[in-house]
Amino acid sequence: MNEYQRTSSSLLSAHQKTSHVVNSGISENLSSPIYHPALHLRFSRNCDISDCISKPHWYSNFKGSASFRTNNPPGQSKAKTNMKRPGNVTPAYVGTFALLLCLHSVTADYCKVNHCYNGATCVTGVGEEPFICICADGFGGDTCNLTETGPCSPNPCKNDGSCEVIAPTRRGDVFNEYICKCQPGFKGVHCQINVNDCEKQPCKNGGQCRDLDGDYSCQCPSPYVGKQCQLRCVSLLGMEGGAIVESQISASSVHYGILGLQRWGPELARLNNQGIVNAWTSAAHDKNPWIEINMQKIMRLTGIITQGASRLGTAEYIKAFKVASSLDGNSYITYKVDGQQRDKVFVGNIDNDRTKTNLFDVPIVAQYIRIIPVVCRRACTLRMELLGCELHVYSNMAGCSEPLGMKSRFISDGQLSASSSYRTWGIDTFTWHPQFARLDKVGKTNAWSPAYNNRSEWIQVDLEKTKRLTGIITQGAKDFGVVQFVSVFKVAYSNDGESWSTVKENTGNDKLFQGNTDNNTHKKNVFEPPVYARYVRVIPWEWHERITLRMELLGCDD
Repeated sequence: MNEYQRTSSSLLSAHQKTSHVVNSGISENLSSPIYHPALHLRFSRNCDISDCISKPHWYSNFKGSASFRTNNPPGQSKAKTNMKRPGNVTPAYVGTFALLLCLHSVTADYCKVNHCYNGATCVTGVGEEPFICICADGFGGDTCNLTETGPCSPNPCKNDGSCEVIAPTRRGDVFNEYICKCQPGFKGVHCQINVNDCEKQPCKNGGQCRDLDGDYSCQCPSPYVGKQCQLRCVSLLGMEGGAIVESQISASSVHYGILGLQRWGPELARLNNQGIVNAWTSAAHDKNPWIEINMQKIMRLTGIITQGASRLGTAEYIKAFKVASSLDGNSYITYKVDGQQRDKVFVGNIDNDRTKTNLFDVPIVAQYIRIIPVVCRRACTLRMELLGCELHVYSNMAGCSEPLGMKSRFISDGQLSASSSYRTWGIDTFTWHPQFARLDKVGKTNAWSPAYNNRSEWIQVDLEKTKRLTGIITQGAKDFGVVQFVSVFKVAYSNDGESWSTVKENTGNDKLFQGNTDNNTHKKNVFEPPVYARYVRVIPWEWHERITLRMELLGCDD
């Protein structure tokens, strides 16, 4: 028995039980209301068309013109009734049965929020039926969310939820079985409810959670970063370790001591630097001294470690200082007291040897950072280290600019190879092996140099496992007083040592890195985005005198 046969049977049964019938088969004296759950319609007892016309129960919220569409058995036309004025009488035809709806006893206005879809009109219902949807052409179902092509066209699921028909069943000429699969952060039959993602308190280390549509964000206190504030952004950025090279450090002035023989330059301002001349000191006549570090890309800076030094047996240090920063090296902003407009003065050192750490309440996002002495003891003398991390945190790594081991020999000789090696005067003792290509190596043969000067030569490092590479530092050398260096080079990488890729520009062309201009200065280049590889090759492209290279790789474990 199909849906329409069951409908007809129930209505006939109700008709046969009546004591009196009026108006073409509609019962006048039924003992209880007729309710048909399949059609979701309720028919009142003891009413006829004259009752509904003479004693109408108007819906206060139903005005204008609307249509109610019924689903009919095959072969019978669809009836469509238009109501042209406010009223509560809706004749509906199902097959040959004329039904009279006398809607009454409205207790609440459920249609203040329209529960009906696809342009349908919501009419407040009665009893167990709080509302009725009057569907537009082409739609059906309790809430007019179904179509003749199936319930998923158009998609009834909200917030990018996916609709799936779970059974090819039909009710009349429409499908009626589907489910919505919701995107993370949403729930409900139609994915209409935004889950409060902050209820589970996902933010760690004092982070403040903000609920978003289908997601959340954490406002992290310094120095924490990451999706859940789970990472400490306090990596040493390279003043002490050498990842920040000399060419990145500048100052307003330099002090020259002992008749100008001692130069206390900014390149010496490295934490724990040793030697007689081991720090930066500004010139005595400089009334507005500063020292600046160019990070070569925008970084997140969370703090600074400062240290003084001793000159001619006398302690010198900076007792108080300010910090300024810039994105472009032209326009600078001085760090402010939190929530105020006045410059923050940081407390510095109290002697020449012990370190002092200051963390920034709000991280600084900048490429250039400048330390401005305010109060100095004898002279403004400084050794320092910067704390921070990459602007964009990858995976679980907050910082990734550490030397990987060329200089420290953590990368062993066996991990280095090359296309060829040059021998000065053909003597084996003066062979420029790839294992000599270590940053700052000293000696008569203290770098790698190939047998030939052409673009087919290369030096290779096997890192023994995949690592994240963020940059490279290069350096030239001298051969019996002759200055030699690589001025332009390419970088290739591989995970198997056989298939190679070259670091590219945004245009898709091979990137040409600018190398050195002399034999001794460090030149740093960064990889943006980082490179993930086990094997790395440096391919000289242009050079001075002869291809000669010392280097260090920067990065971290993948």
